[in-house]
Amino acid sequence: MSFGDEYEGGSGRGRGGRGGTGRTRTRTRLPGNEPVDDFGDGFGGPARRPPRTSRSLVTVVGVVVLLIAAIAFANRSGDGDGDDAAKGPREGAAAPTAATGTKPVTGKNGTIPAGFAQDEQGAQSAAANYAVALGSAEMFDKTKRDEILTAIIAPSRLKHFQGTLDKAYSPSFYQNVGLKPDGTAPEGFAFVSRTAPIGTKVTSINGGRATVEVWCAGLFGLAGEGSTKPVTNGWFTITMELEWVNDDWKAVDHSQKEGPAPVGGDTRASSAEEIADAVIGFGGFTYAR
Repeated sequence: MSFGDEYEGGSGRGRGGRGGTGRTRTRTRLPGNEPVDDFGDGFGGPARRPPRTSRSLVTVVGVVVLLIAAIAFANRSGDGDGDDAAKGPREGAAAPTAATGTKPVTGKNGTIPAGFAQDEQGAQSAAANYAVALGSAEMFDKTKRDEILTAIIAPSRLKHFQGTLDKAYSPSFYQNVGLKPDGTAPEGFAFVSRTAPIGTKVTSINGGRATVEVWCAGLFGLAGEGSTKPVTNGWFTITMELEWVNDDWKAVDHSQKEGPAPVGGDTRASSAEEIADAVIGFGGFTYAR
């Protein structure tokens, strides 16, 4: 057999032969090329195309890189004033914590925002701000608690809320959380009770009635050296039923359940002094959708 010649099949029954024809098939391997035979690619099909050159490979890679760059450019969040940017989120897209663009309320009822709009946004803003007020340290002071309740509770439900909470905030309850029987913090300690809404959701709204869920994080405890009730954090959801009264949303019912709670991180716990300084130094927010 000469250089590069291979015989596959002698009587037409070997690999690549055609049974019964008596023909033999010859595959000739040329230096630097794939095997080629008299009938195509060696397996009865059309002849193979020559390998792609390095130059054409570079061209393809360049096109792919440019395509990726173009896609990234088209999808990035721009800062311009183009039409797409002005349109905002797609219709139907889930955006439970996205701002509506409407100005927050400017009115106040005491220290609590007032004058919410009679729509879903207004109901969510009212529920978020009322959750903050009901979870504040001021609720542990009888005088301040009555002011808060008068500002956020519907008149038809005010006496009910006052009576129920007066019983709940009892001397024994104060002692259980580390406070004096009158609800004040012991000397050398700072009492912490703060609620921060994470998101809101309207579960129902019909004219002058609305039900809103407020997902919250909270801080509670006594900050101070040697505290037996150190400040801890918690996660809970408040369900608030609202009624449209005197051109504003007012609460008529309120309930709370635990969670949803994320997995705790590995952040180092701050000292009692750091927590106390933070509570005094960092103020709260007015919440609006």
